[in-house]
Amino acid sequence: MNSSAIREELVFQAIRSSGPGGQNVNKVSSKVELRFNVQSSLALSEEEKILLLQKLKNKISKMGELILVEQTDRSQLINKQKVIAKLFSLLEKALVKPKKRISTKPSRSSIERRLESKRVQSNLKSLRKDPGE
Repeated sequence: MNSSAIREELVFQAIRSSGPGGQNVNKVSSKVELRFNVQSSLALSEEEKILLLQKLKNKISKMGELILVEQTDRSQLINKQKVIAKLFSLLEKALVKPKKRISTKPSRSSIERRLESKRVQSNLKSLRKDPGE
């Protein structure tokens, strides 16, 4: 993943925010919407695109665009920086391949401990029974 190449492919749109700002909200477009087309990206390899499309399928539109919105701050510039950081952290997490699990066998002592605890529990339950049974 080439972050500088991805930055060139980002499309920003400023919208009027519903967040904090009082009367300023009606005048200034501080909400920032970021669009990143995963399918047509030149910065990502085919393998990375497939991985992103699988892992972020709920966040990607039918047109293959990843759409992120930020409106927590009153400043458009700060919201733009936050949404870029959000995009890169999302891509970073999605592109991490999980380690393959190596199956292991329980040790002999752990098996014996488990069986012993089962015997103790069984003995306790048998002591609770009515003597006539």
